[in-house]
Amino acid sequence: MRWLVGWSGASASAARDIQPLGAQLLWDGPDPLWAVGDWRPDEIRLVYGDGDTHLAVFGYCGADDATLRRALVAARAGALRQLTTWPGSYTAVARFGRRTVIPADLAGTRPVFHTDWAGGTAYATAALPLADLTEAQLDVGHLGALLACPESPEALGDGTPYDGVSRVPPGHALLLREGGARAVSDYEPGPSLVVAAPPLEREAAVAGVREALVEAVRTRLAAPRHAPARDAGPVPGMGPADRRAARSGPDPAPGVGADLSGGSASGTLALLAAGLPGAPGTVYGTGATLAGERLLAVTFNDLPALDGQAAVDRAAELGRARAIGENPRLHHVVVAGGLDTLPFGDLESGPLTDEPGPGLALATRHRHRLAAGSADHLIGDGAREVLDAHPARLADLVLDRRRRHLLRPATALAKANGGGGRSVLVPFTVYRAARRLARTPYHEGLNNAAWLLRQPIDDTGAAEGALGASLAALAWCRPGPAARWLTGEALAEVSMRLDAVAASPRSYTLAGRPGARRARAVLARHAADHRVLEQVAELRHQRLHAPFYDNQVVRACQALPESVRVQPGARAEVLRAVLTGAGVRDLPPGWGATSATAHAESLRTGLRTHIGPLVDLFDAPLLADAGLVEARVVRKALRAAAQGERVPLDGLAELVSVELWLRRLLLRRGSCWTAEGHHDPRAVTSGVTP
Repeated sequence: MRWLVGWSGASASAARDIQPLGAQLLWDGPDPLWAVGDWRPDEIRLVYGDGDTHLAVFGYCGADDATLRRALVAARAGALRQLTTWPGSYTAVARFGRRTVIPADLAGTRPVFHTDWAGGTAYATAALPLADLTEAQLDVGHLGALLACPESPEALGDGTPYDGVSRVPPGHALLLREGGARAVSDYEPGPSLVVAAPPLEREAAVAGVREALVEAVRTRLAAPRHAPARDAGPVPGMGPADRRAARSGPDPAPGVGADLSGGSASGTLALLAAGLPGAPGTVYGTGATLAGERLLAVTFNDLPALDGQAAVDRAAELGRARAIGENPRLHHVVVAGGLDTLPFGDLESGPLTDEPGPGLALATRHRHRLAAGSADHLIGDGAREVLDAHPARLADLVLDRRRRHLLRPATALAKANGGGGRSVLVPFTVYRAARRLARTPYHEGLNNAAWLLRQPIDDTGAAEGALGASLAALAWCRPGPAARWLTGEALAEVSMRLDAVAASPRSYTLAGRPGARRARAVLARHAADHRVLEQVAELRHQRLHAPFYDNQVVRACQALPESVRVQPGARAEVLRAVLTGAGVRDLPPGWGATSATAHAESLRTGLRTHIGPLVDLFDAPLLADAGLVEARVVRKALRAAAQGERVPLDGLAELVSVELWLRRLLLRRGSCWTAEGHHDPRAVTSGVTP
């Protein structure tokens, strides 16, 4: 795990005695900044302005030094947004004398955390080091909210699993001033409530998405090429294979590669990276690359573990991936997955992540796929969240009196829901639900969600079909799939959080539009899950790149008119237009087809295969010791899901992931800091009885 840490306004004695372990000091003085972890040399850039003005950029940024200096001058005058408008994915830290500014990104893959410490403020891009620093206890209430309402910022607030450690919301910046003063400011301008700007035309908006994606991919290709570190040489009693095993797994291939799953997102990134002019992605002459091959494309094949409609859908995806992989610029590799790569496998191994996330239950699967990847590997995560329209956006169309644009999505839902007389009433049902949401005030929607949490939650399964899921999502806030297994006390505490937000004056003034607000919340949740996936599945010497989460790509996708986004197949059409504008026109038949059946079937198969270890995991769970679940109820749900009953599998994956995270946190030894005898490595677990 890589992170940066610094503080402002802390007492001189504390700041002098405490330092992060194994850190690289970037600037000294009363407000120091360190980089901790396996940062590459080109991932840290320092720019100096006039006087005591510094800028540090961590990650991959496509701006040159002159552009960074101009942005630094603008940010000193108050234009903080200028620190977030460069291509790539990065964290910027700007220092103006005794004033420090750290903006979080728009999605949430580059978060910023802060806490009170030694009379000042300590900040970092990881929460666990700050919990170490302050000896924070575990915030059980936050874990309960994370399980009950994972996509609701109203329930989660700005908290973290560690008591006293706060998160800067996406699209906001942390401002630290001399003397320890701290503020969080929104740097992204919101839409005017008085005069609405006309939406961009479709062609201009799609062109903006194309330009942003091309620049995002070009930024990764323009970065220096990396290859895994060479073997250290002979070690008495150890052969090369033993030394590789001691380094925790295989090394990735040199250079740049990409996923090629057969979906539109990964296919778009792979084709853009292979077709852009400039240096090729793969290091020439390595592995099995041939003349003309510019990019290593990896496809994961788990077809033998699927059956039914899921197998049909996955076979179609693999066929599209093979057709794209025939491009002479791509070196296509298919990675076979078997029973050992199913979800919920090998729960005993894996690193401790900064926060819990569903990726912990799928870690073995992703590590197996990424082991065939490159040192810099492009993945299509985030495309669904930034391009697809959340169902609540239908209410935004009702607010804009654009009801005719509801016809096509409602008709698509009717087809997805199956035939029959009821499908004739689907458009009216969808419109009625969208109009109800449009007419429901924000505070009333939060009160409704709090009331739902206090009622018995149906445990027979998720909503029926695409129509049921869409109608359930037409709300300001709703319980998550794991809420049905939480205890009444845990749900009551989360409902009190929602009631408190609903009663605050801000709920009457800062609500905004339901569709846009829900879409931002879902994007933030998935970005946080992607960050966990990076930490748990990324190989040594490997970097995962998800360009769809970049600030400029998110902004370009947000500029798409809502009437375009809500139409069926909008994501595939936008990405097809992106590729067409980049000169790629020969796409396989069925390109852009989507299906969630393969993911659900793989979860069910993995649960059925590993039901024994899963039941043992909840024999005496830490979640039950914390009062969040009853072990007997969770074991019953696991057995029911393994027997094929309709149970929300994503909710079970969340419970398993949080339980795994708690156990790894409890077994943790050591500290992130050098002060001898200052920190108890188990202090953050004091809220849970082992």
